[in-house]
Amino acid sequence: MRRTRAAAAAAVTVALLTATACGGGSADSGAGSNTAPEELTYWASNQGPDIAADQATLGPELKKFEQRTGIKVKLEVVPWSDLLNRILAATASGQGPDVLNIGNTWSSSLQATGALLPWDAGNFEAIGGKDRFVESAIGSGGAAGKDPAAVPLYSMSYALYYNKKMFREAGIEKPPATWDEMAATGRRLSKDGKWALGAEGSNLSNNIHQAFVLSRQHGAEFFDAAGKPSFDTPANVEAVKQYVDLMAKDKIIAPGNAEYDKNQSLQDFAGGKTAMVLWQSAASSFKAHGMKEGDWGVAPVPVPAGGTPGTGRNTNSMVAGINLAVFKNTDNIDGALKFVKFMTGDEEQKILNKAYGSIPPVKAAQSDPAFAAEDLTVLRDTLATSAAPLPQVPEESQFETTVGTAIKELFADAAAGRAVTAESVKAKLTKAQQQMPN
Repeated sequence: MRRTRAAAAAAVTVALLTATACGGGSADSGAGSNTAPEELTYWASNQGPDIAADQATLGPELKKFEQRTGIKVKLEVVPWSDLLNRILAATASGQGPDVLNIGNTWSSSLQATGALLPWDAGNFEAIGGKDRFVESAIGSGGAAGKDPAAVPLYSMSYALYYNKKMFREAGIEKPPATWDEMAATGRRLSKDGKWALGAEGSNLSNNIHQAFVLSRQHGAEFFDAAGKPSFDTPANVEAVKQYVDLMAKDKIIAPGNAEYDKNQSLQDFAGGKTAMVLWQSAASSFKAHGMKEGDWGVAPVPVPAGGTPGTGRNTNSMVAGINLAVFKNTDNIDGALKFVKFMTGDEEQKILNKAYGSIPPVKAAQSDPAFAAEDLTVLRDTLATSAAPLPQVPEESQFETTVGTAIKELFADAAAGRAVTAESVKAKLTKAQQQMPN
């Protein structure tokens, strides 16, 4: 998942609690029907630089599906700022699409509503079999021990993208590999109206992704072994403070980035205003903003001093990706399964993941030479060796909202020149923890 959603924690909680009681594919709604076999409604997430770009990418592919099956697909590309709220409203009301994209970190939360079609052995068989998919990608489909609530569509991880020209002009030979190096390199780059690192301070999901990685690097977790929130532990406080301090203390992120939530940091990077950005599969967006292959370099996300990317304290990415789900109360269940089979087929996996600069979660598609490029090699190696999944708990979406908002507020403090202290960070995280369901 790449962008923000600004849902209030209360709204998320209410929607989740009421979804199974109010239709929208609840447990007693069966497995859909075929009363409208000639069309499907598809909510796609905004993967490209803007909605128009996604429509241009997906339009020809959906037309291809229509020509092959006779089923017309009504496409709506939904911004990330709206997507989770739209999905939760649909689970509560029963008025949703047939097929939809979800951020893989939402799988357990949405699975708990009972609104999504479970991917049991029979449904997997209808799309070519479960063993076609990379095992770690399937693991992002829902809670352990349950049939997945979604199947993988695009796989991603975080990387450090850097502007080669800006590095050359500053006399810097290589990207930072540790956070200490990030601060030192950043100070050399942050001058003359330009900044070292771009961020999306109002992007709740991005905030969580960065904080999660730093939490792991501090040896912490945001949920304990029993699945209870543990947001305000000393190690988590240190992790969140470290992230916000890139603006508040190190001053290598522009204060204006506190308001960013719609990929403005990518535009700044492409325009030479910032020298680095931490992002998932950003190549297609850079090209859309006028950059050419070779203008940027790609490296693993930094780790603590003395470490190299790996597991545990050297985790440097969350397991990122987009999954494809079907609402249980679809009125074209056969068509929905055909559509998922089409979108996860070897041919489409190559086409779509090439277009978006992501990694196919389908094993056979990964063999295409297009996925051996420098940036995709870094992303694939990160997924294989140093990425960890966000907590697969039903409350994960509330966690993203509450803690993501806390970090947004801390960035706002930093941008306004207000002190960001361990005490203020702990207070925000404690408040976020108190907003979680008991």
